[in-house]
Amino acid sequence: MQESERQSEERGWATAKTLAEALPYIQVYDRETVVIKYGGHAMGESAVAKQFAADVVLLKLMGVNPVVVHGGGPQISAMLDKAGVKSSFVDGLRVTDADTMQVAEMVLSGAVNKEIAAWISLAGKEADVRGVGLSGKDAGLLTVEKTRRTKRDPDSMIEHEVDLGFVGEPTKVDTKLVQRLLESDADWVPVIAPIGVSEEGQTFNVNADTVAGAVAGALNAKRMLLLTDVPGVKDANGELIRQMTLSEAQALIDTGVATGGMIPKLETAMAAVRAGVEAVVILDGRRPHAMLVELFTEHGAGTLVKAS
Repeated sequence: MQESERQSEERGWATAKTLAEALPYIQVYDRETVVIKYGGHAMGESAVAKQFAADVVLLKLMGVNPVVVHGGGPQISAMLDKAGVKSSFVDGLRVTDADTMQVAEMVLSGAVNKEIAAWISLAGKEADVRGVGLSGKDAGLLTVEKTRRTKRDPDSMIEHEVDLGFVGEPTKVDTKLVQRLLESDADWVPVIAPIGVSEEGQTFNVNADTVAGAVAGALNAKRMLLLTDVPGVKDANGELIRQMTLSEAQALIDTGVATGGMIPKLETAMAAVRAGVEAVVILDGRRPHAMLVELFTEHGAGTLVKAS
């Protein structure tokens, strides 16, 4: 036997061993719902997007019910830059006037949403796994209200309200359509854009992490995976924290160990767990197969947040 044949055979045995070791974890997630928040700059890289889509298809074929909620901040910014519109942010939320809202909906519900759905359908072509692109406006999926934010004046120390424009917070999630897709004999994968509508019919841009948490809670998901651009949550010494409770997560925020974009991610994780999600995992979506490592191996791939 030639060296190349021997190496190929060894890889085959290694793959079989990996699959056998994954069996207990595959059974844990059989027919369970896993909500995946997909976003960050990796979304713009086609090779990473294709790999993500292939992993989502694999989850579906292994008996998991994946639901994808995506962002698109960099794509919105790029489109606004082309139009000569400058973006401003308050607490990580994009201030959204009427023109910006139009661009955000076009990018999120249009280009980004349909591209992700198409990548999933392409990756699942042989097994007929299909991505279905939705936004929060479809079938009353996401009802929202205007987000209220206050900011303290550093001189007078008086708090005043900041108008974020058409930025919303979820008040109601109607999962009927999503559940029908998951219960179907066909292998549908819902892909949701973070656009919602108020009771009065006004369209709002919604933070994708917040939408993912609200959808996961409403679906009583087994897991929510927050795919980010970092390996997970780190402690005061810069070491990765593998697992934490709600109180430990809150303590990281209160003591200032968690900073910047990690604060809203931890807040989203805590809110989702309180809403009924068994656990939320914050992990690096740039690493190939991070979702598979998290769900189907002993060590996991990020930071798991659970009730206690």
